[in-house]
Amino acid sequence: MLKSRVGGFTLIEAVVAMTIIALLLAMAAPAFSNWMTSSRIRLTAESIQSGLQFARSEATARNGLVRFQLTDTLDSACALSNTGTNWVVNVGTANVAGGCNAAAGDAAAGILMKRPSSEGGGGTVVDGSGNAGFDGSIVFNGLGRPTPTPAGTLSIMVRGSAIEQCAEQGGPITCLYIQVTPGGQTRMCNANLASSDPQSCAYAP
Repeated sequence: MLKSRVGGFTLIEAVVAMTIIALLLAMAAPAFSNWMTSSRIRLTAESIQSGLQFARSEATARNGLVRFQLTDTLDSACALSNTGTNWVVNVGTANVAGGCNAAAGDAAAGILMKRPSSEGGGGTVVDGSGNAGFDGSIVFNGLGRPTPTPAGTLSIMVRGSAIEQCAEQGGPITCLYIQVTPGGQTRMCNANLASSDPQSCAYAP
């Protein structure tokens, strides 16, 4: 008489199952990593766009000058940087270099708002170095326009650690751009989209 099989897994079955799970995780890991990088890029780009829009709206509300600045840090040693991942918005045209540690709302410092790079999850690269004369700051006047008026649209790229990862370069990462027109309008766009798409823009590393 044959004995009925006791329920459960044999050691061989358990090893096979664990091997299959490990292979599936190994195949999914790169895709998940790329998705995480793309998500951090979007969060950083949205933060910068929000800062620019806030600076512009404050300039029009105050009918005065308000400055948006990219900085390398947010401490007392901060400096302007066209590749800075932190940003500060302050009243007037004063350079906040060396004073980014002041609290937002501090009347003496004139800082209205600031955000650290870690807010977007970190690990992203912000690059506005392709714009002639751009030191990392934009001053908006009471009409909401950059002053002095730039010769063309300012474009700030937000990407992962290597530009080759960007989709427009054939990579798996969605890199984004924040653009500011001479009229002061800001938009976030994707160079990998078809030119007919309203969210598309030209590739400009």
